[in-house]
Amino acid sequence: MELIYMYKTGLLGEPKAVTSEAWNAFASSHAESCCYHQAQWRDVIQAAFGIMPYYIYAVDDKGSIAGVLPLFLSKSKLFGTFLTSIPFYNYGGILAKDQHAAQALLDKAESIALETGARHIELRHVGNIMPDLPTKTHKVRMVMPLPSTPEELWEGFKSKLRSQIKRAQKEGMTVKIGSLDLLDDFYRVFCVNMRDLGTPVWTKKIFHNVLSSFPDQAFICVVYFEGNPAAAGFLHGYKGYMEIPSASSLRKYNRLSPNMFLYWSVLEYACSKGYKYFDFGRSSVDAGTYKFKEQWGSEPQTLHWQYWLADGETLPEINPQNPKYRLLIGTWQKIPVWLANCIGPMVSRSLP
Repeated sequence: MELIYMYKTGLLGEPKAVTSEAWNAFASSHAESCCYHQAQWRDVIQAAFGIMPYYIYAVDDKGSIAGVLPLFLSKSKLFGTFLTSIPFYNYGGILAKDQHAAQALLDKAESIALETGARHIELRHVGNIMPDLPTKTHKVRMVMPLPSTPEELWEGFKSKLRSQIKRAQKEGMTVKIGSLDLLDDFYRVFCVNMRDLGTPVWTKKIFHNVLSSFPDQAFICVVYFEGNPAAAGFLHGYKGYMEIPSASSLRKYNRLSPNMFLYWSVLEYACSKGYKYFDFGRSSVDAGTYKFKEQWGSEPQTLHWQYWLADGETLPEINPQNPKYRLLIGTWQKIPVWLANCIGPMVSRSLP
């Protein structure tokens, strides 16, 4: 006889809902969780971007959590209405102890989509969690196992890579790793780089909120040349993984290789702090960013971005590679940084 699993679903923040502590305990214990499954992101993202969170959980008949799904609702005239788990970052999606709990979470998410008029739900899974859903697998994440010491890490690099790092050091570049004390310098570099890419900049509030909410997990690394920030990265560590979700460098310093010094510095830091893996983030196979990350010793892991689609909808293509956004990107690259900084946060809140 087949066992029938019954799970009830609810939303974090509702009366009689599970606590954030219980949510985080479940996430921490799950083998496939990442830092973005933590409950703090609900307030971090909502406070920064003003978008509505729907943090769904499933419980069994004893009231124990069997699954969680963090979702955010985005609305705009340009991009439409959709739900993402989670927006702005690489990962998220369903975290469940079995397929029945996963389906209960998806069913609840579908009901929210129908209530809010969302045209799709994007679940940013690493593994193939929901094999029956339409899936994109064109992106990979680049992950590098870390040795036990920075010395072993250095010895494992090819001579060309080591010489590029040394070049920045010979030019007198210095590095600092900190938190809120480095936020202004990080953001200066980040803003210029986002404008150069043709991408609306995020509000500084998101970085401030992350650093404040995750004081033992989130860090900033800044490379300086003659006292001025030349490159900067934002770091997040969780369960043995150190990730760099944001990294930027100023093009005027490219000949001095500040980006190489930045990545060596964060890898050295992750190694010295005992992290087991370094996550360089997502890339398209054989793209420039893929090859840059590969040279450090990282290996690709296929991502499975999976979708619920409303009737008549096709897989969304809200990304810089979509030809319909090419003119907008080209125009954005030409506007002054100060103007991009003024209007960018109003636009980026609607992006996935």
